[in-house]
Amino acid sequence: MTAEGFLEGRRLQLARGVLLQCIMGGYPPARFYGGEDGDLALVADPKQIHRLPWSRQPRALAICDADELSGESSPLSTRGQLKTVIARYAAHGLAPVVATELEFFVFAPNPDPTQPFQPPVGLDGRREDGLSAFSVSSNNGLRPFFSEVYEAMAALGLPRDTFMHEMGVSQFEINLLHGDPLLLADQTFLFKHLLKEVGLKHGLMVVCMAKPLAHTAGSSMHIHQSLVERDSARNVFSDEAGEPTATFRHFIGGQQACLADFTALLAPNVNSYQRLCHPYASPNNACWSHDNRSAGLRIPASSPVARRIENRLPGADANPYLAIAASLAAGLYGIERRLEPSAAIQGEFEVPDNLSLPCTLHAALERLKRSLVAKELFGAEFIEGYIASKALELTSFLDEITPWERRVLAAQA
Repeated sequence: MTAEGFLEGRRLQLARGVLLQCIMGGYPPARFYGGEDGDLALVADPKQIHRLPWSRQPRALAICDADELSGESSPLSTRGQLKTVIARYAAHGLAPVVATELEFFVFAPNPDPTQPFQPPVGLDGRREDGLSAFSVSSNNGLRPFFSEVYEAMAALGLPRDTFMHEMGVSQFEINLLHGDPLLLADQTFLFKHLLKEVGLKHGLMVVCMAKPLAHTAGSSMHIHQSLVERDSARNVFSDEAGEPTATFRHFIGGQQACLADFTALLAPNVNSYQRLCHPYASPNNACWSHDNRSAGLRIPASSPVARRIENRLPGADANPYLAIAASLAAGLYGIERRLEPSAAIQGEFEVPDNLSLPCTLHAALERLKRSLVAKELFGAEFIEGYIASKALELTSFLDEITPWERRVLAAQA
């Protein structure tokens, strides 16, 4: 839209079905978004209008809500779904507080997708070999890129906590500061967008796939969650003596009850399950533990005022609005029903069958399809449309014969 049109308040409309467009570009049948495929209104959030610092030509980006023309939020909008979950907490006098940790890889250009990704050539003329986790000098070859990333974050108002090299080859992580869930979802979305744009400007390919490299760690989007009273901002996960509260337990109980049903919302792509089913610091369970990274729900070591629950299940490929909404909705489900969690696990452990997660996109979609809880919390229209869109993606993947099949199976009798 032109700047003049935007400033005049001209309404921008969008076909309803676009919210269910799959990643290859196709659409599920029209019955999932209304036979007429009528319009939605894109309503800009005045707090989320940003001049894009990496663009030579002056451009701006506005994060919008997708609203029905009658004025209410579209049930197909993931941002709208998150706002609904936050409102449900507000009705209880509570406000969720979240923070996201996003991991990503920085690769050299990859014009041939049949070839593996490679790290970029550094200032020393070599490619990183994967021995740089938490190294202070590991990103020297990428300093111009990261300098512009930091500048762009400042220009977009994205405060950052820590930035570090992660375990994978040319893999990095940023921790965004905790705050309002909608704000953090917006910031996570903006950060992923700026990473790719700044990367292209520097001749680099930034990848937020869950598992872009075999035999190495995948990329997560851990979600740290706590709850405060809206009036006092007191953390309701801790009592006056600094001990865990019943609300804390019920929140965990709700996550354990729902996360297997919600796996397809947290792990939305075929590749997501390469990460979950090779659990190298990426647990595929709904167990909980104090400071044990093998548990899907980890309680980090902290003071009582900072007591929180880290959901380690979402990958970097997850939609931040939907992942945060699903995680918080699960916690509220447990609070409202006073669900008790299992016993905390410590050390090495075997995952009980009732706390294991689906290990393929097909299994996750089947679990979501059967879930009455998911339809109760997100509405049948959203869940059925989401499944229809993801089923198209799964079918497209299964329509291809992979190099592994040709290499290993062609010689079989």
